[in-house]
Amino acid sequence: MRTLEEKLNVLKNNSKNRKVRIMILGLGSVGLYLLDYLLSAQDQDLEICVAGRNKEKMASDVNIVKVASLIRGQNRSAVHIKDGVDFHDTASIAACLKEYQPDIIVNSSRAYSGLKYGSISWKHVRAYGIWAPLAIKYIKNIMEAYEAVKSDAVVINTSYSDAVIPWLKSAQKAYPDFGSGNINHLIPRLQLAAAEEYGIEDYWNLDITYAVSHFHDVVISKEGQTEGVSQLITLTYKGKQLKPDLDKLFSACRIPMPVDAKRNMMNASSNYEIIRAILAAVREGKKVKLHCPGVFGEIGGYPVVIDGTGEEVKAYLDETYFDLERMRKKNRESIYLDGIKDVSDGILTFTDELVEKCRKAFGVTLMREVRFEDIDKAAQFLITEIIEKNI
Repeated sequence: MRTLEEKLNVLKNNSKNRKVRIMILGLGSVGLYLLDYLLSAQDQDLEICVAGRNKEKMASDVNIVKVASLIRGQNRSAVHIKDGVDFHDTASIAACLKEYQPDIIVNSSRAYSGLKYGSISWKHVRAYGIWAPLAIKYIKNIMEAYEAVKSDAVVINTSYSDAVIPWLKSAQKAYPDFGSGNINHLIPRLQLAAAEEYGIEDYWNLDITYAVSHFHDVVISKEGQTEGVSQLITLTYKGKQLKPDLDKLFSACRIPMPVDAKRNMMNASSNYEIIRAILAAVREGKKVKLHCPGVFGEIGGYPVVIDGTGEEVKAYLDETYFDLERMRKKNRESIYLDGIKDVSDGILTFTDELVEKCRKAFGVTLMREVRFEDIDKAAQFLITEIIEKNI
């Protein structure tokens, strides 16, 4: 597999001669919102392919987005539909990738659709890491197909990338380049909260650098507190570092939000932000900072820079304020609270605390270690023994 920088530079060269091809795998609510946002960009130099199993459903969903965006005068991108793609079947995925040869792939598929897993786990065990085997189930097949067709596409994953991407990397498998959501969802909350505290009207110009895992996205968003864990965060405005009361700031991040599919507007927006940052770097020569989980196969969430200002596009973790080892340590401290003790050598290890909580809450005994070859078995266990017995 090529490095992220190599793939970005392949894309840069390809974009000089043809339209950029984006493929959305799975057209649930995240994929549908993302399609809407992409069409709203009015980008004539994009081609979009949505891929999944159900042609009739996808056609209906694509049509409403196309017509709605055209009513707004925004639809400028061609949209193609590829049906009959089975995410359980590597060969099926490979055939789809080979046919369309995308430049950017967004995986928005889910092994158990129509359910926010946290609606089951949070109130019982206050941890999301339990669902990692489900989150990796389809993306491991997608990346196997990706390798089989020797794709050079930049890959964005949407589900629990804090652990899923490093799990793939630690198993020496091909892995996505970016994760969407999670840490990214905290940044705008923090901008709004800090702007309120300092009386800043152009809150979008508040610059934040932050390193933390999925657990703190949830606990800060839901409860406005950090579970007593200090946070690795810096806020600046017009070059001046701000020194807010962090407890007060995080408390203000607890704002009412829907818990149904509308919440996926945020994840779709995270995907959109990554795509626009990639295109800004490779087509416009810009430098952009993002916050992404799992980037470069690292556990947790990190600030990452895509720099297109030179002849070659660069991509790297932003160590302006915090070095990599500090960020790694803080992310491991955070993700431990999400029930994940370690991800290494293709094995995801749950914490003893999570195993015990699941025993008490659900009457089940989790595997303490999930080996890569046992992912499907572990995922099915979660479906039959926890999800289907608690919905």
